[in-house]
Amino acid sequence: MSIGSGLPASAIEPSIQNLLTMEERNNVELFRENTPSVVYVTNLTPRRDAFTLNILEVPQGTGSGIIWDSSGHIITNFHVIKGANVLRVTFQDQSVYNATVVGFDEDKDVAVLKVDVPVEKLRPVHLGSSRGLLVGQKVYAIGNPFGLDHTLTTGVISGLGREINSGNTGRPIEDIIQTDAAINPGNSGGPLLNSRGNVVGINTAIFSPSGASNGVGFAIPVDTVTGVVEQIIKFGKVTRPVLGISFAPETAAEALGVKGVLVLDAPKNGPAGTAGIRPTSRDEYGRLVLGDIIIGLDGTAIQTSSDLYKVLDRSNVGQTVDVEVLRQDSKEHVQIVLTDGIR
Repeated sequence: MSIGSGLPASAIEPSIQNLLTMEERNNVELFRENTPSVVYVTNLTPRRDAFTLNILEVPQGTGSGIIWDSSGHIITNFHVIKGANVLRVTFQDQSVYNATVVGFDEDKDVAVLKVDVPVEKLRPVHLGSSRGLLVGQKVYAIGNPFGLDHTLTTGVISGLGREINSGNTGRPIEDIIQTDAAINPGNSGGPLLNSRGNVVGINTAIFSPSGASNGVGFAIPVDTVTGVVEQIIKFGKVTRPVLGISFAPETAAEALGVKGVLVLDAPKNGPAGTAGIRPTSRDEYGRLVLGDIIIGLDGTAIQTSSDLYKVLDRSNVGQTVDVEVLRQDSKEHVQIVLTDGIR
């Protein structure tokens, strides 16, 4: 039996094969088939040795990545490569190559790297779809936790449609896959596979009191990742519509008794400033004058920045949106043309 285009059962030594259950054989085959498509990503930064004064390259971050295509594109999490000076990718045969950054999306925690390697080293992953996933469905996580060689952990999808905030920008990432498969530090950027060996998500985070695997793991849906990656490979960047404002943190807004998104700044040359959105300011006596409070966007009630981002993510650059604001004691409607917020 094979999984996807995996190795046949005969690839397992007969003496061992007879000792394995069918489920164990499937697990072994899935691991053997997909391990060549998973790499180890090391984020290095220069440091001067205090004694010799020599410049050393010291790891400041590590994670996993997947081989996306035969052109040498590697996909990982943005937080794995954030602040990188030098990036190195280690393949299954322990060969190491330098990588360059093609582009990234901080909001979705996705980065695209490129390596110049012989094509025979490139075993692209088998892409699946995150549509139609079910709670209780079996999944597998492959990665390099704690800098160890490839490891396999198994579990089930324990939740769908979750939302977490990007650790890079605070912007919400929607439709997150929740799993109880162990995702340890170093697994970030590795694949979450279904039982056919197809990628359904990219492992990104774990909520745990200790930071180890005794918590809840999360993966970015592969359909979301695919959309981001295609933009980056084609354009070198991700475009996302913006209003052109900065707003108060929710804790500050709550302290002021504000329900909605309080505008702190709206540059006059930006879309919101051009449309007449008023920022927070101080009067001639130094007293705080609250700016516009966004309470609606294209008919959707806005109470938090997460609500605002969700509507913007469904919108397009160049689209005119109706923004409802609370201005002093009255409600106003302002038409704003969304512009390109390059990521």
